[in-house]
Amino acid sequence: MSTISIIGSGGMAAAIAGRTANAGYTIEVISRDPAKAQALADKLAAGATTGTYGAIPAGDIVILAVPYTGAASVVAEYGDALDDKVIIDITNTASPDLTGLVSPAGSSGAQEIARVAPASAHVVKAVNTLFGHVLAKGGRLAAFIAADDPQAKARVSTFIESLGLRPLDVGGLHMAQTLEALGLMMIGLAKNGAGTWDIALNVDIG
Repeated sequence: MSTISIIGSGGMAAAIAGRTANAGYTIEVISRDPAKAQALADKLAAGATTGTYGAIPAGDIVILAVPYTGAASVVAEYGDALDDKVIIDITNTASPDLTGLVSPAGSSGAQEIARVAPASAHVVKAVNTLFGHVLAKGGRLAAFIAADDPQAKARVSTFIESLGLRPLDVGGLHMAQTLEALGLMMIGLAKNGAGTWDIALNVDIG
């Protein structure tokens, strides 16, 4: 199967990389810290590689798995290296004290990332409502998707389904604002009403 590039080497990067590798894709792990990228690649299936930070990613789909506070700057630093790429933004914009969102009013992290991405790139919001350890466990979890470009959205939906997840289209990229608020709600639910972080949001279509 094709190569999927992941920028990031933290918990969510590892969870998505694991499912992606299990689905038969070749993984390219990219990080500002080459040692961290290599450590994650070593944990994955044979054939996982590391890429050079800032260089053109090997995959046509690039998963942005870095903290939101640095996400837009990462995309800006890559610049034209992301031409024609589909960028999956999995970030959440919750404030450090979890009382709100740090994205600009009337916008979202995904929309801010799209503003600095090359015009030929397509940003798709996805997977931000799933906790990394729950994602890593497996199971057909609901994965909400928001994007403006229909072809990019279709490609990401196909990719997400191949991971054993259930892609659910919620509309254009402006809906990323709602998805990021939903990510914060999931944190609140885990800390308060559910009393556990082993939860995921499901949609029952009867």
